[in-house]
Amino acid sequence: MTTKSTVLKTLTATAVLCALSATAQAATIGGTDVTYGGYIKLDAMWSDYSAGAPAGTNVGRDFYVPSTLTVGADNNSDAVFDMHARQSRFNFGTSTLLDNGKTISSKIEIDFLASAAGGNERVSNSYAPRIRHAFISYDGWLFGQTWSNFQNVGALPETLDFVGPAEGTVFVRQAQVKYTTGAWSFSLENPESTITTSNGMAVTDDASLPDFTARYTHTADWGNLVVAALARQLTYKVGGLDANETSIGISASGMFKVGQDNVKFMLTQGKGLGRYVGLNVAHGAVLNGDELDAIDSTSGFIAYQHNWNNQWRSTFLYSFFSADNNTDLLTITGDPTESSQSYSANILYSPVKRLTFGAELKHAERETESGVDGDLDRLQFSVKYAF
Repeated sequence: MTTKSTVLKTLTATAVLCALSATAQAATIGGTDVTYGGYIKLDAMWSDYSAGAPAGTNVGRDFYVPSTLTVGADNNSDAVFDMHARQSRFNFGTSTLLDNGKTISSKIEIDFLASAAGGNERVSNSYAPRIRHAFISYDGWLFGQTWSNFQNVGALPETLDFVGPAEGTVFVRQAQVKYTTGAWSFSLENPESTITTSNGMAVTDDASLPDFTARYTHTADWGNLVVAALARQLTYKVGGLDANETSIGISASGMFKVGQDNVKFMLTQGKGLGRYVGLNVAHGAVLNGDELDAIDSTSGFIAYQHNWNNQWRSTFLYSFFSADNNTDLLTITGDPTESSQSYSANILYSPVKRLTFGAELKHAERETESGVDGDLDRLQFSVKYAF
């Protein structure tokens, strides 16, 4: 009879051997395959802000977040240097063949970005882990937290920046129930509204219905095309007010091959998309009296990746966001973001398959509704090892 101690020793030994051989397979216990993976990544960034750098604790110092780009007089240029390993991540998964012949699988993944809790940069540089993914999959169903069905992760280009086309992409991870059949997938996802009020931004969680998405994926020899739709309810229920508005959006994205190279793209348009696009560079709606006025927006990106040879490659990227703010409500909204755009180019070198050295230059701009603007020039160096 196998003891618990023997199983643990076998699992540990197998995991060590697999780590040395750089495989994702950790062990098989009974009828369950256990896997692990992730990467270690060091980022070093020199950033020059035309209107002054945000505070060192600001998330925009760790990676490009359009809403944090400072605006104002361009005589306040400020260059800062940051270095961190917070993007490093680890995932653990299982896959079990059941008695009915079907498979149930699970995955959990953590990293350390966007987490203020922990130590400091004086001594320990400790950061609390945050959940990225935690879900189970069975018979076409997915239950748990992962990428929104409204997002096409496969369209994201390879960049050193954590997101890359930050203002131009749909980018959301959240709890959901999703069903996939063939090329179609449908989901019910966690609702949340970001509303502009006279007191600033309010984040409300009072929707009576989940967010709903539908998505179709077409795959061919030339690449793929994904079309996704979103419908949700924006709500604000505070101090006796009970305001709501319908939000709808559509996104088309994909990749097509150009010889050994590829082009990736996305175009998203909608009413009240808010937190779903641009890392919430614009809110979903404005509270106008006892009603919500949804903010229309258009965003997108296009990226071209060129493979110089089997070790060197580059990605050239353009990304944009534009909001159609109701100028009659500026006394409430103040001076919201009207547009944001960025350009970037990088060079990546992989001497072996899992190890990558890279350098990336990014230029980003943000302009408010009144015409006040600011820009960022960032030079980033990274070293990444995937295991």
